[in-house]
Amino acid sequence: MSLTSPDEMLRVDPDPIRQARIDLAAAHRLAVFYGFHEGIDNHFTLLVPGYEDRFFLAPFGLHWSEMQASDFMIVDLDGTVYEGNGLVEETAFFIHAPMHGSARKLRAVLHTHMPYATALAMLDEPDLVMASQNALGYRDDVFYDCDYNGLALDRSEGERMTRALGDKSILLLRNHGIVTTGATVAEAFHHLYFFERTAEVQVLAQSTGQTIREVPKDIVDMTVEQFKDSTHLNGYSRIDLHFAALKRMLDRSQPDYAA
Repeated sequence: MSLTSPDEMLRVDPDPIRQARIDLAAAHRLAVFYGFHEGIDNHFTLLVPGYEDRFFLAPFGLHWSEMQASDFMIVDLDGTVYEGNGLVEETAFFIHAPMHGSARKLRAVLHTHMPYATALAMLDEPDLVMASQNALGYRDDVFYDCDYNGLALDRSEGERMTRALGDKSILLLRNHGIVTTGATVAEAFHHLYFFERTAEVQVLAQSTGQTIREVPKDIVDMTVEQFKDSTHLNGYSRIDLHFAALKRMLDRSQPDYAA
């Protein structure tokens, strides 16, 4: 069926918890499609609608291509499992629980070791170069964490990451990977997708060995403001429309994600 109305494109389940599960499952499947996943490792979590102390977490051991909406466990900030069955992977808990429990009450937290973002994180100078349009959009929303402290096997490392993130949406972790956050799964996945695309073109440009032509600062400043002023089109969120389109792609190719 051809969809032309934004309202049709953005239809959601009337049960917000059911919709949250569907969106989080979609993010896992899409991470596989785009090559953002790493075996059965890395982790995506989301606060349960109506709660500020419980979040959805995938049982450790499931491949992300297997994830279904009904699979997620509900875990609280102390590690108690309220719903579902499976293993709570320790680094997932110690990174995500402090972020969800922070003063910002971060709702969606996505952590991956996706290749181009991680490649940037391995460089002495990992900052995005203000030379691509996408990079300009992220000028003020990334914190470059320069402290690698090994595996996150205790709460203190997650708390350190949370402090480093501050008021930003994206945390690039030295020698490690990336964390993106958002008020919704759609927003956090939007950052995951576009940061990886931004990192990819930067790595490709740097690999030529030629001098990268940066955008003049006054144009950067103007473009940053343009990004801030163009998040919606006729009242509809560009981010929500993008994620809805990605879910329709899954509906056609692997509809079991929503089961």
